[in-house]
Amino acid sequence: MSSVLLTLNAGSSSLKFAVFAAQGDVPLATGLADRIGANGTITLRDGKGDTVPQAGAADVSSHQAALLSILGQLRARLGELDVAAVGHRIVHGGISFVAPTLLDANTLQALEALVPFAPLHQPHNLAGVRAAIAAFPKARQVACFDTAFHRNHPFVNDTFALPRVFYEKGVRRYGFHGLSYEFIASELHRIAPRLAEGRVIVAHLGNGASVCALHHGRSIASTMGFTALDGLPMGTRCGQLDPGVVLYLMDQEKLSAAQISDLLYKHSGLLGLSGLSNDMRELEAAGTPEAAQAIDYFVFRVQREFGAMAAALGGVDAIVFCGGIGENAKAIRARVCERLAWMGVELDHARNSQNALVVSSELSRAQVMVIKTNEELVIARALRGFN
Repeated sequence: MSSVLLTLNAGSSSLKFAVFAAQGDVPLATGLADRIGANGTITLRDGKGDTVPQAGAADVSSHQAALLSILGQLRARLGELDVAAVGHRIVHGGISFVAPTLLDANTLQALEALVPFAPLHQPHNLAGVRAAIAAFPKARQVACFDTAFHRNHPFVNDTFALPRVFYEKGVRRYGFHGLSYEFIASELHRIAPRLAEGRVIVAHLGNGASVCALHHGRSIASTMGFTALDGLPMGTRCGQLDPGVVLYLMDQEKLSAAQISDLLYKHSGLLGLSGLSNDMRELEAAGTPEAAQAIDYFVFRVQREFGAMAAALGGVDAIVFCGGIGENAKAIRARVCERLAWMGVELDHARNSQNALVVSSELSRAQVMVIKTNEELVIARALRGFN
C-alpha cells in the first residue's frame, strides 16, 4: 500500500478534495462534498476528471461526516489508503504565517485567533483541519495560506491610512486567493516564461473574485484587502464599499455588527443587486433588468480594477483569466476586454468562444490568456516539501 497525499479545501457548506501520489502532478482522484447538511451530496472524479459512480450512501451532515464519507468513496475507488500528509487551504494567515506550516495545537490556537479577520471562511477551514486530525491522527497536517502569496507587497499596497498602531496590530491589506495566483504564476513560468517575468494582471473570477498584479511572478498589489469582502463585487459579497455606509447602517438602520456582517457577506454582490441569484450563469440566462444591471456592475468593476493594477505595474504585458467565471464565461471575458484597447488589448472572438489558452488576437500588444487554476496542486506540492 503506497502512501498518498490528501488536499482539503473546506468551505462553509462544502469540502473540496484531491488525492495525489507521493510524486506527480496528476491527481488520482478529485471531488466535492457539497451542501454539507441534511441534503448534502458527494461527487467523485477520476484522474482524468470524469465523474465516477458513488459507492453506496454518503453521510454529509457535517464536515467530519463528509470527510469520512469521502474516505469511503476513495477506498472503494482506490483501495485502502495510507495518507502520509493532509494539506489544508487556510484563508487567513495573518502577519506571521507566510509559508506552508505544520499544524499543531499552538498553530491551531493562533489560527483560531484570526477568525475575526475571515469570519466567513476561517471557522470552516479549521473545522476541516479538526476532521482530518480525527481521521488521520498519524498523518502530517499542513496549512497552506491564501494570504501568504501577497505578504511581500510594498508598504503602499499593504496599509490603510489609519493611525499606525492599527497597522502594527494587523489591520492591513492582506490579499486573498493566493494559492490560485501562486499556481497561475508557476504555470505562466512553465508555458510562457518571458511573460511570467513581465507585468501580468490575473483575474480570479468566481463566486469569490479578485484581481492581482504580478511582476516577475510575485504579487505586488491585489484588490482584496483586510478581509475577503474588498475589491470586486462577488456572488454574495459586496466588494469595495465606502466605510461610511457601514456607519450609516449602524447609526440610522440600527443594524448590529452581526447583521451588517450577514448583509455584506451573504446578501450583497450579484445576489443583492439582481435580487435573483449569485450564479453568473443564471443571471446571464435570466433576462431581467436587475440581472443585467448586476452583470453590468460586475464587468465595470473588473475593468476599473484592471486599470488600477495596470497603474501599479506601470503597464501590462499579459492578462490571465481564471476561476469559474474567468475560465468559462466567454461573454463576460469579452465584455471586460472590450474597453481595454488603451492597454493594447484586442480579443480574438473565435478563440474566446472556444475558451482557448490564448484568446487575444495576433495584433494585441497585451496577450490575454485563460488558464484553469489548480489550488489543490499547489497544496500537494507544498506537502512534498515536508516529506
